[in-house]
Amino acid sequence: MSQKAEKPTLSGTRLKTRKRDEKEKYDPTAFRDSIIAGLSTCGGDLEQVSRFLDKEGSKLDYRRYAEVLFDTLFAGGILAPGGFITESADTGKPARSDTCVFRWDGEVDKLKGFYEVFYKLIRRYKYLEKAFEDDLKKILLFQKGFSEEEREKLAKITGIILANGLCTPRILSSLFEDHLVKEGISLEFAANMFSTWLSEKDISSITTALKKQQLDTRLMEMFPLNKRNLDQFTNFFRERNLGVIADMQTAHVASKAKKEAVKYLADMIKEESSDADMTDYVTELIDKQGMSETEVTLSIWTSVMASVEWNKKEDLVAEQALKHLRQFCPLLKATARSPKSELALMLKVQEFCYENMNFLKSFQKIIMLLYQNDVVTEDVILKWHKDGHSAKGKSVFLEQMKKFVEWLNSAEEESEEEEDDKEED
Repeated sequence: MSQKAEKPTLSGTRLKTRKRDEKEKYDPTAFRDSIIAGLSTCGGDLEQVSRFLDKEGSKLDYRRYAEVLFDTLFAGGILAPGGFITESADTGKPARSDTCVFRWDGEVDKLKGFYEVFYKLIRRYKYLEKAFEDDLKKILLFQKGFSEEEREKLAKITGIILANGLCTPRILSSLFEDHLVKEGISLEFAANMFSTWLSEKDISSITTALKKQQLDTRLMEMFPLNKRNLDQFTNFFRERNLGVIADMQTAHVASKAKKEAVKYLADMIKEESSDADMTDYVTELIDKQGMSETEVTLSIWTSVMASVEWNKKEDLVAEQALKHLRQFCPLLKATARSPKSELALMLKVQEFCYENMNFLKSFQKIIMLLYQNDVVTEDVILKWHKDGHSAKGKSVFLEQMKKFVEWLNSAEEESEEEEDDKEED
């Protein structure tokens, strides 16, 4: 009787995973518990807190649990979506520490102490820099779940952080979210934050920092749509004694309007609109839209000179320039109404001729044209020649103007003599 053949089986050696290759389970709760336990031993002494965090960085995985670390230092525990603290499953362990920004003294000087904790920690563990910024951006987004007092403390320490450059204003993009804007949370936060920032640095610090992140153009978005206008903006910040913030926004709006106006003017010149239409438009810019004579005059010059492709030959470009400029002299005359704007125009012509070498010999001819068409007066030309010129091409242009200035001086002397003769008669 034949025996039944055994079925073949696969067998092999079971490989043991090396301890260093085993992936440690992600356990944010255990990390939080370690941080809270350590903070509780510091007795509210922030110097002790900094020493504890510095020491524990070699034992705890700050890189992996950075979000939990900063949640705990800001809010006291792990923040769940919506801004609520995640409760502890173990009732014997606290889910929240009292050593955190939200439970600290809300005075700016006291909060500066907590800023030092963040500063020392990030200086020691440089890799936490981005995680710190990301977490703060997230925390700003969760403000609806915080108390009014907590939001105020958060705004103040954010002002200190931004004033000292510990992170970038990129975090402020959270303030443009609808749920914060509609409740007025964004505006209240901004007022407290800017007030603290200004107590640390001047307005230029704020302007520069916001511009770098292209946020200077978005501040109006903190207002609900039905209140998103300059009047509402300036009234709100002036009422909070933040006139410099209101002025910053006013200047930005004015700058934007000027750029649009200059672009429209450039289009009119390029499209050869009628003299009457262009004159009406530039007059309105000065009289009604608040642009200065100098700004409009220089904008006309820039647009006029940019509207043509110039001949590259020096002997031909002068004739081309004079022919082109002649038709715009009435427009320049309408805006250069004062010695200040006339001198600014002469300096602009000087700069243009210096920077465009084929125009180097055309300076005197252009000024003569402007003089003959009453755009610049002899007093302004004499002022420019005496001490009003710039250093750009100074020797070349002063030499070009020498004979013309001598003629103006002699004409002025003859005029004075004639007046004296009349008085004697």
